[in-house]
Amino acid sequence: MKNSLLLCVALAVSLGIILVAGYPVSPKDEEYVLVNNKCQCVTVTSKFVPSKENPDEEILVRNIRIIVPLQARENISDPLSPLRTTFVYRMTELCRNCEPAAVELGGVMQQVQQGNWCEEPQSCYTYDRNECYSSPVPLLYRGEVRHVPAALTPASCFAE
Repeated sequence: MKNSLLLCVALAVSLGIILVAGYPVSPKDEEYVLVNNKCQCVTVTSKFVPSKENPDEEILVRNIRIIVPLQARENISDPLSPLRTTFVYRMTELCRNCEPAAVELGGVMQQVQQGNWCEEPQSCYTYDRNECYSSPVPLLYRGEVRHVPAALTPASCFAE
């Protein structure tokens, strides 16, 4: 039993399968949040509802809520960049988990990564409050114009 479980975990990790654990929206609600990506303005929830064909059966329903930020810029750190007209949403990117996890394989603890695309930067359509965004601002100092980086999201830039 233990060997088959380890084999399943190793297979899931090697194939890059992401297991998403949800949390309830509210204590009374049976709808669970699977993905809440503030950077791309996407929330994915799931809940069981009675089947229309067979009321004794429940089926799993997933709801995907996408908010398209119409005034988003191509480069969110540059307020003068053109408005973004293309938005791409991939479930694999939304669900990726790049936090390393410890898994026991063959009696030895191994560090594994739960996602495949962790080296690629995530496309962000709004400000992610956990990221530090800055933009160069011209500053006149002793008669000379210097471009100094100014924080656009100060809370995350100065967090310790």
